Amino acid sequence: MMRLLAGSAVIALLSVPAAAQQAADSVAPEVGTDTTGFADAPPAVEAALAAKAEGKPVEAEKWMVAAANPLAVEAGAKILEKGGSAADAMVAVQAVLGLVEPQSSGLGGGAFLVWYDAEEDRLTTLDGRETAPRLATPELFLDAGGQPLQFFDAVVGGLSVGTPGTPMLMEEAHTRWGNLAWDGLFEDAIALASDGFAVSPRMAGQIAEDRDRLGRFETTGTYFLPGNEPLAAGALLKNPAYAETLKALAAEGADAIYSGPIAEDIVDTVQGAEGNPGLLSMEDLAAYRVVERDPVCVGYHGYDVCGMGPPSSGALTVGQILGLTAEKDLAGLGPDNPESWRLIGDASRLAFADRGRYMADTDFVPMPLKGLVAPDYLRMRAKLLDGDKALEAVEPGLPAWDHAMIRHGDGDAIELPSTTQIVIVDADGNALSMTSTVENGFGSRLMTRSGFLLNNELTDFSFETHDDAGYPIANRVEPGKRPRSSMAPTIVMKDGKPALVIGSPGGSSIIGYVAQAVIAYLDWDMNIQDAVAMPHLLNRFGTYDIEAGTDAEAMAAPLEAMGFKVKLGAQTSGLQAIAIEDGKLYGAADPRREGIALGE
Repeated sequence: MMRLLAGSAVIALLSVPAAAQQAADSVAPEVGTDTTGFADAPPAVEAALAAKAEGKPVEAEKWMVAAANPLAVEAGAKILEKGGSAADAMVAVQAVLGLVEPQSSGLGGGAFLVWYDAEEDRLTTLDGRETAPRLATPELFLDAGGQPLQFFDAVVGGLSVGTPGTPMLMEEAHTRWGNLAWDGLFEDAIALASDGFAVSPRMAGQIAEDRDRLGRFETTGTYFLPGNEPLAAGALLKNPAYAETLKALAAEGADAIYSGPIAEDIVDTVQGAEGNPGLLSMEDLAAYRVVERDPVCVGYHGYDVCGMGPPSSGALTVGQILGLTAEKDLAGLGPDNPESWRLIGDASRLAFADRGRYMADTDFVPMPLKGLVAPDYLRMRAKLLDGDKALEAVEPGLPAWDHAMIRHGDGDAIELPSTTQIVIVDADGNALSMTSTVENGFGSRLMTRSGFLLNNELTDFSFETHDDAGYPIANRVEPGKRPRSSMAPTIVMKDGKPALVIGSPGGSSIIGYVAQAVIAYLDWDMNIQDAVAMPHLLNRFGTYDIEAGTDAEAMAAPLEAMGFKVKLGAQTSGLQAIAIEDGKLYGAADPRREGIALGE
């Protein structure tokens, strides 16, 4: 059993530079000797890292938390040890992640949360997705000639920034389900921001890869490229501006972000972005609200796989993949049989075809939500998987509508790997899965003087407004609308109780990562650490993406023989999971990233 020792101090391993308004010498990194980012960690953290390296899940009986960085996990574990709820711990974890993993999530981004309430025996999903500014139009990402902008021409700068939702989601979850005082949940994050921490290898590597875009704006460049050089792993840094922002958030609640000086700073940063200003306004921040939505659940081999509905496509598309393969005996075929991957790959292609045509923010676009996961529809679509060859062509289906059918064009939006994942089960049996993001790595590359990055979430909309036949695209930009997402925070239920809490970052690959891990755990009897660590094989749009340098490469030739196009490459998932078996908790963290699980 992994246990965080009571009263153990957070080791100041990671630090962020000061805000741009401070003198340049105040942000110069102190070079430390730690090149791993996690040297001299507490015993519980060291043991968790060792368990992950050995392919073993972390075992516990009372509570468990897993996230993308040991410092964030330790902050959450302290809260749970004090008797805090999963919602309390999430606030502490997210506050630290925004500091030590700013390329993935933070106060300038958005999130989706799936919650199981043990006392009420009820699932709830909260939508903290960003919204398009009130002045945005469907032509937001078209050039003067009516052609879509190049992706990074749209991303970098203010044009791509939507109204952040994460701060209000943190507060909403705490208001509903918190046990501890709000202002005590930020202590670790404030201490790390004030006293300093060492940049982790993953953060350093991503800074180096993105240095040109990060250097475009003065505040961001000062933060990540002191002396015009990328921060190195182990460099000790501070972010006093973020510490002050967290103190304001702790004292005033989310209002501190959505009104007053911090809100003005956000708007000034967006509207003043040189070369690519945006439309976000104080009115947009004041109008933002978290929305409770109905969970989407799909039956699968005696379980109910539940997650976030639109504007996320995650639960619907994961559910379709599982539903399409439910009667195909993946358990009997096993993970080493190319036939398993033919079925999973083509099921994913069929699901992504429906996703491209139908899925969007249902507050703006009617869609056949129930029809897309109706058992009869999935059985009908599953007949397309009969045979032994890859499907030559894939088209969207015709699910049943519960109102008049609206014809939409097929659209797509680029979603590159980024984002972060938190899973928590507390001592009362409450369970939380939250996927949080600033969209692309480092978001819009705009950093506020308040110490955090702003999202580029609006580029999750389709850049085009209509298809070639003139039909409007469901996921087009509209004022106040929330862009479609692939985030898939998931709670798998068995007999009405949580059996698996899971999710991943990874852009549109999130859907495949989560579906594969669920199949590995439920059908292939892998322990949960093996399930999140197994090599990835994904097929979204026709090409089979196979994780390079892994045993999955053995599937390349058989899949090509079946008619698939195959591409080898990196698959940077960041799965976090907690399995619940016979009253015990088993935590797992993806070895491809720096996260761990801690429990007691």
